[in-house]
Amino acid sequence: MAQEVEVKRSEEQAVTEPEQTRTGRTYIPDVDIIEKEDELMVLADVPGAASENTDVVCERDILTIHCRVDPRQDPQETNFLLREYGVGDYFRSFRLSDEVDSERVHAELRQGVLTVHVPKSAASRRRKVEIKSE
Repeated sequence: MAQEVEVKRSEEQAVTEPEQTRTGRTYIPDVDIIEKEDELMVLADVPGAASENTDVVCERDILTIHCRVDPRQDPQETNFLLREYGVGDYFRSFRLSDEVDSERVHAELRQGVLTVHVPKSAASRRRKVEIKSE
């Protein structure tokens, strides 16, 4: 199952694209994907994102994460000597195997970490087979 999660890192490989109506940067968030017995967990690093501006969509075998982060408003009198800290949206897509239950996907966002729970379908779960003896 773990080998069946195909990670899309570049825009050329992305299955879907972020909306192009907003100006600014779009970042590809770093993620960890953890396989448990009954689910996959996707943990995405999305600092500055709020749940009301975050979309997690599971359509067929594609899981898409899109967070819209408004640029910070600095006071006009701010005189930057160096400005490297960037703020922008986050976008990432993953191709999942057919062995997930896309109807039961759920997510939570806490302290800049988006955790997406992707349950495995009942048919794909590992189970121990009872052996009968005579």
